Amino acid sequence: MRIELKRRLGLALGALIAMTLPAVAGICEKRAFDGQGYVVCTLSAAQEPGLKLWLNGPDGRVLGDFTAVRRSLAPGEVLAFAMNAGMYHADYSPVGLYVSEGEKAHDLVTGASNDNFGMLPNGVFCAGGARPYQVIESRAFGKAQPQCRIATQSGPMLVIDGALHPRFLVDSDSRYIRNGVGVSPDGQTAWFAISDRAVTFHEFGRLFRDGLGARDALYFDGSISRLYAPALGRADFGRRLGPIIGYTEQE
Repeated sequence: MRIELKRRLGLALGALIAMTLPAVAGICEKRAFDGQGYVVCTLSAAQEPGLKLWLNGPDGRVLGDFTAVRRSLAPGEVLAFAMNAGMYHADYSPVGLYVSEGEKAHDLVTGASNDNFGMLPNGVFCAGGARPYQVIESRAFGKAQPQCRIATQSGPMLVIDGALHPRFLVDSDSRYIRNGVGVSPDGQTAWFAISDRAVTFHEFGRLFRDGLGARDALYFDGSISRLYAPALGRADFGRRLGPIIGYTEQE
């Protein structure tokens, strides 16, 4: 109850902040699927160069929130949307692979573990490689070593080659606000989605597979999941974040 109240207060205050911010229309939209509400932000292949991944600012300190990301942008650059982009340690460092503008800050992790990240198969979201967008299973990624302009590893995979993760249960009672990314079969489109309310892994995976047509999709996180989308009146805030992904345009 207390966590939900804090979230609602955060969304309300974020909405007030978002009203004062420049917005880029046509990227994020509200969608309903199978009785649940989501926000889906869609990027085309032509928009891939504007997709960015942030962790630290110019001073080497963790940015941690959307306001700090906006302050780090170049003059005339506008943040159209952003969300948290993968799991992180207590010091905000990435749990798995992290590549920003071709520079690797953390190595790939392929071992299993008892947390969501290690619920194999997990995967890597890669942009700016052989295809504009890819979601690749982690061990396959390790063997292929594809080039990526940006890459973030997380887990579990939501959709693997058209199939839901084998450990997802239809009747699961594990429900959280969740966010993640899915990619079209041709790699030309990326969908970044966050649920309006708490959903199961099964429900969230089906959004990508059945609602959006993704062949592969990756879970970013749950409970801490937040969105910046001023065109929709969203500038969520709360505890500090590790990796953040988002799209920028020139004013």
